[in-house]
Amino acid sequence: MTTPPPYTKPLPTPSYNSRPFWEAAKQHRLTFQRCKACGARVFYPRDICPGKECFGVGTLEWVESTGKGRVYSFTVVLQPADPAFRPDVPYILAVLEMDEGWRMTTNVVNADAASLKIGDRVEVVWEDATAEFSLPKFQPTKGRSSRRRG
Repeated sequence: MTTPPPYTKPLPTPSYNSRPFWEAAKQHRLTFQRCKACGARVFYPRDICPGKECFGVGTLEWVESTGKGRVYSFTVVLQPADPAFRPDVPYILAVLEMDEGWRMTTNVVNADAASLKIGDRVEVVWEDATAEFSLPKFQPTKGRSSRRRG
């Protein structure tokens, strides 16, 4: 068995707020926060509920996501912000709307940028970068187009 090459790209620096997210990710579980007071779905991790009239302190709980959603917006990156990502160019950076009603920014992998569309269905896949970090990325699901009409 061969050892994979060392991971050379930047890795997250977990904070007090984000540590539970990264601990769950290490176990290949995608999580987000939900407010026990107003029901708001929250991502990125924080201390205070950003709900329109809530601003609850101590009301956010961690909830597991199905890891499924749809493409809300995306761009194809040709000039990476960090030189470590140059070998990946071109890559897809997307904002996804998860089925539970929260959004996250991430990469879409295993996809053809020319055929990816807003509304396409995606599902989480995991990149085990190091022993400490598994990174959630997303790929198109089978029968992927289910754009909202309206």
